[in-house]
Amino acid sequence: MAKHFQSGNLTAIAAILTVGTALSFGIGAALAADEVTEDQILRALTPAKKPLTRGLSVGGAAAPAANPAESKFVSSVRGRTTRSLSASEREEIAAIVKDKPKIDLEITFDYNSADISAKSIASVQALGRALSNAELKGSTFVVAGHTDAAGGEEYNQALSERRADAIKKYLIDKYGINGSDLVTVGYGKSKLKDPNQPLAEVNRRVQVVNMETKVTAQK
Repeated sequence: MAKHFQSGNLTAIAAILTVGTALSFGIGAALAADEVTEDQILRALTPAKKPLTRGLSVGGAAAPAANPAESKFVSSVRGRTTRSLSASEREEIAAIVKDKPKIDLEITFDYNSADISAKSIASVQALGRALSNAELKGSTFVVAGHTDAAGGEEYNQALSERRADAIKKYLIDKYGINGSDLVTVGYGKSKLKDPNQPLAEVNRRVQVVNMETKVTAQK
């Protein structure tokens, strides 16, 4: 079974970030490991600025109120370990981030492990720089690991969690990003980006989503 994971790719988060199911994370552009840049990540994860409502002055425009229930749930999963999330909590995260700014990254790992491959380090570094940018710094990000459909559910679930954790650790160790600002979650093979080609490389990904909850983030 392990041989199916030789490519070991996950395309993953960050401020929270696609699959063809009702509870998918939505459609995001997948970028190959040697193509992604800091600017591409920054643009994908930066929320679109909302136009001012007629009758409001420039100085009087207020940001839309946060959904209290959503904010409460996000606060409850911040700082949690990846493996501690229940199946229902993983699905709730998927539902919440469906329409949030997101990006899929093709990040490869060494054979049957959670060690980031040498050829993908540049992409993870670009992610670290983007999340450290003033435009994004302090937001809460989901880092979600996905696998293809090869192998058993339990194996894929554990592998996706370990690889999401590896990305989180790298971002904390190398870029000083607050660990509580990174919500890591694994979906195994449950949310294929291309269900018609379950073994396709595009399904092995790490998705980063910007949750935009700076009010709860620790600066």
